[in-house]
Amino acid sequence: MSADTTTSDDGPVPALRERAVACADRLRAADRVLLASHIDADGLTSAAIAAAALERAGIPFETVFAKQLDEREVARIAATDHETVLFTDFGSGQLDVIAPYAGEGAFTPVIADHHQPADLPDGVDEPAHHLNPLLFGLDGASELSGAGASYVLARALESPEGDNRDLAGLAVVGAVGDMQGTDGGLSGANQGIVEEGVAAGVVEEATDLLVYGRQTRPLPKFLEYATNVRIPGITNDENGAIEFLSDLDLDLKEGGEWRRWVDLTMDERQALVSGLLQRAIASGVPADRIDALVGTTYTLTREEPGTELRDVSEFSTLLNATARYERADVGLAVCLGDREGALDRARTLLRNHRRNLSEGLQWVQNEGTTVEDNVQWFDAGSRIRETIVGIVAGMAVGASGVRGDIPILAFAEKSDEEVKVSARGSHALVRDGLDLSAVMREASRSVGGDGGGHDVAAGATIPTGTREAFVAEADRLVGEQLE
Repeated sequence: MSADTTTSDDGPVPALRERAVACADRLRAADRVLLASHIDADGLTSAAIAAAALERAGIPFETVFAKQLDEREVARIAATDHETVLFTDFGSGQLDVIAPYAGEGAFTPVIADHHQPADLPDGVDEPAHHLNPLLFGLDGASELSGAGASYVLARALESPEGDNRDLAGLAVVGAVGDMQGTDGGLSGANQGIVEEGVAAGVVEEATDLLVYGRQTRPLPKFLEYATNVRIPGITNDENGAIEFLSDLDLDLKEGGEWRRWVDLTMDERQALVSGLLQRAIASGVPADRIDALVGTTYTLTREEPGTELRDVSEFSTLLNATARYERADVGLAVCLGDREGALDRARTLLRNHRRNLSEGLQWVQNEGTTVEDNVQWFDAGSRIRETIVGIVAGMAVGASGVRGDIPILAFAEKSDEEVKVSARGSHALVRDGLDLSAVMREASRSVGGDGGGHDVAAGATIPTGTREAFVAEADRLVGEQLE
C-alpha cells in the first residue's frame, strides 16, 4: 500500500465526509476503543474495515459482536468501562437505548451504520458522532451498507500507513452481502466505493453471467442452482443441466472432471450464455427475466482465482456461515487476511451452512406459508436456526408454493422467552410504499418486543406467546402502507 495519505479529496461519499472526519477525530482522541458490530456478512466486513483502520491509526481497541443490539447488550457494553464505543452496522436503530448512556457519561458512542435511526425520547440529544447515509439523503437499504459507512469512516481515519482505499473490496463484499446489488449492480454511494476499489487495484467490475458460484462450482451445479432466473429443464434439474452442457459444442471437462465458469475462455463463456438465452427464450421465460441473466459482477483481484474469496457473492456467503454459527472470530480473521487456519474453519462452517439452508428451504416449501390479507408467514420453531431464518425466508419468496407478491414473516425460536422474527419484501413493494423497518419496530413494540432494519428487509425479537398478536399488527401496518 502507498505511504501517501489523501487529505484534500472529499472521499468516496462527499456528503458524508465532514461527519466522517468528526467521527475519526473522536476515535483518535480516545485512549482505547470498544468496537461492537453485527454478525452478518455486512457486520463482519464493517468490523474488519474499522479494525484495520484503527490498527493502522495506532488506536488500541477490542472487538465484540452481537446478534442484536438491545438494552441488555448495551448495558453489557457500558459495563466494560470503555470511554469510547464504535458501533458498526448497528447503533442507529438503537439510538433511544444508547443515547441515555451517552448522556450519563457512561461512554461516548461513535456510530457507523445504515439502518433507520430510532426516534429519541423528548429531552434526549442525538449522539454527535453518528455517521449514517439516511441523515444525508442517501438510501441505506440500496445506496450504502454498514460496511460502506465503515469504509467512509476508515477513509477519514487515514494515517501515515495510507488512506485505506485497499479496504474498498471488503466494503463491496458487505454491500453485496446486504443484497444491495440485486438490481443490476451496486449504485449510488456504493458506486463511489467500487470506483476507489478499482483504482486501488483490489476490485474488478465487469459484465458477466449473474449466477452464484462462478469461482467454485462445477458447471452442472453452477447451472442447476442458478435460481435467480429459472430456466425449465436446467434450474433445479441436475440431469437437465448436464444434458444442456453436453449438447453444446464445447469441451467442458478436464481430466474427466467438469470445469468451472472461471476456467472457461471468453469465447466459451459467450457460447454458453448464447445457449442459455436460446433455451430461456424457447421455454417462454419473460424477456425481463432473461435480461437478468447478465449484469455487473465484482471480483477481488488480490484473492486466489477459483476460491470463495475471489467473488464477492461467494465471499459474503462464507462470512454468513461463520458469525451466524457463533464464530464471528473466524469470519473476522478471514476478512483480515488469515488464509490458513481461519479459512479452513470457515469452509467447514460453509458446508454446514449450505446444508442447513437447503434443509430449511425444503421445509418451508413442504409446509407452505399461512397467508393473511397483506402478509404471509411461517413459524419454524427450532427447525431453522434463528440466525439464518431470514436468509431462508428470502430464498423462499417466489419459490414453489410461496407467493412473491406480498411480504413474508419468518419466526424461529430464540430462547424459552423470546422468538426471532425476520421479514422480507421486494423492491417493487417498497416502491409501492412498503417499509418493513417501521412494521417490525411498531408491531414488535406493540407486544413488548423491539425491531427495525430496512424498508425491504427487517427483523424483530418478540416475547414467546405473542406471535398471533404480532402477525395481526404487522398485517394491519402493511395494509396501511400499501393501500
